Amino acid sequence: MVRALLVIDVQNDFTEGGALGVAGGTRVAEGVAEHLALAAGDYALVLASRDWHEAESDNGGHFSEQPDYVDSWPVHCVRGTTGADYHPALDASSIDVHLTKGTGSPSYSAFEGVTADGESAAEVLRARGVDSLDVVGLATDHCVRASVLDAVAAGLAVRVVTDLVAGVAPVSSEAALAEMSEAGATLVTRSDLGVES
Repeated sequence: MVRALLVIDVQNDFTEGGALGVAGGTRVAEGVAEHLALAAGDYALVLASRDWHEAESDNGGHFSEQPDYVDSWPVHCVRGTTGADYHPALDASSIDVHLTKGTGSPSYSAFEGVTADGESAAEVLRARGVDSLDVVGLATDHCVRASVLDAVAAGLAVRVVTDLVAGVAPVSSEAALAEMSEAGATLVTRSDLGVES
């Protein structure tokens, strides 16, 4: 198998202190960085996605002054701002492919993202012969869920590293993990992968 690692939205606005900070977000950022340091050789490719929203737009109704936290949200991850940057614990030099998503429209899945050259995640993975994907990042019950379901639908063998994800809420995160598992993803921990600090 040719395996890649997909790091989803480990951005300042999704970690503690950010516009949509997730409890445990910083822990995930630090854990992903450590995982990359210890296990980079296990991956043919490392991809990372980022929300990359427009400042002068509601991004297709994604931003709202009265968000419902289901389909609309406060302003976050505006491209070119500190909030949209990767968390400082995550060394961007360890990432081979950068994907941006949500520019002008709602977007949750990393598979809706594109590279600077306009390639989709699926195109990048196909070109490298990747057939297996480990997924980490934020948030379990939103962008991780959407990305994993799309990856499984694309025919990839997907493992979700459960100690390297964090969600908005416990109940919805557990439901998302169950849904991903039922769709065909395998739920693993770093110790299951033989990678521990």
